[in-house]
Amino acid sequence: MTAAIALLPIASVHAGSATGAATEWTQLANNAQLIDLLKSSGLQVDNQLTQITQLAEQIQNQLKIYENMLQNTAQLPDHIWGQVEGDLNRLRSIVDQGQSISFSMGNADDVLQQRFKSYADLKTNLPNAESFSSTYQSWSDTNRDTIGSTLKAASLTADQLDTEEGTMSALRSMSESADGQMKALQVGHQIAAQQVSQMQKLRGLVSQQMTMMGTWLQTEQTDKDLAQARREKFFNADISAIPSGQKMEPRW
Repeated sequence: MTAAIALLPIASVHAGSATGAATEWTQLANNAQLIDLLKSSGLQVDNQLTQITQLAEQIQNQLKIYENMLQNTAQLPDHIWGQVEGDLNRLRSIVDQGQSISFSMGNADDVLQQRFKSYADLKTNLPNAESFSSTYQSWSDTNRDTIGSTLKAASLTADQLDTEEGTMSALRSMSESADGQMKALQVGHQIAAQQVSQMQKLRGLVSQQMTMMGTWLQTEQTDKDLAQARREKFFNADISAIPSGQKMEPRW
């Protein structure tokens, strides 16, 4: 395989407005606006996670191509390694976006529990009666720990790859030898595979949360409709006339 191999195009994905909605949700005083924003954000988040997962899969496949190239050459040339750096930096961005979405959706669960007692009392099929907020936190912790273990096995730390500057610095050091390049590609491939799995789990959590929220909203609306029907029946009820010859007088 030569260095002139056609490389897969890697699209960029931005987390969009949903990941920035966490603070906005806490600032919305109008509960109706809060509900509307949550419903629209749920659809946006689902679309974003689909795109992010697809991007992680593309990066995973691309890094495997780089590994195969490196096995047939002493060292990847600078222009190819530059593409490796770009893909690994996009992978770092994917991790950040997943963490941001997790925080945002967990925050939404907290806000709803604070504002609506009926939501806070709603039972879910989450394990151990957990809230979605705590479940998102558990997902976030597991994702970070898994990545940390993968990096540690390659003598790297999460701090080195926590920022774009740190990622580029670490990759420049690893690019100086074929062994370093292979290690970076293998670590990147493992993390990409992990993120494909983790983003699918995160998407499942978001879908479960939105389903539960839809059930809650439907119940709330049903209760409102029933109360309104009872009011209308009461106020529109026929008034019985007093029979002729009877008179109303106080009873002591």
